[in-house]
Amino acid sequence: MDSVMEQIAEIENTAEQIVEHAQEQKADIERWIQNERNLFDQETEQTLQEEISKIRAQAKEKMDTIMEEQRQNNRKYLEDLRKEYMENHEAYAREILEHITEV
Repeated sequence: MDSVMEQIAEIENTAEQIVEHAQEQKADIERWIQNERNLFDQETEQTLQEEISKIRAQAKEKMDTIMEEQRQNNRKYLEDLRKEYMENHEAYAREILEHITEV
């Protein structure tokens, strides 16, 4: 009977050791998973920030191009207006004077 009790105690002791070892492994695995998750999050965040930076740079470049084109168009329009005025300002002045004197 003592032998059976000793075997049961030994089995119980072994079972406790197995459970303790499993809990240690579980904690190790949880730490590993958390580390992997953190690494994934960092890599994803870095990739996301790089993509955002690229998109912003492309948008800025496109906006700068559009703005420069608009500036050139405005300069040309103003130059055309100046040219029109220089060529026809006397005719415009005569026409205005005629309208004023008609009244």
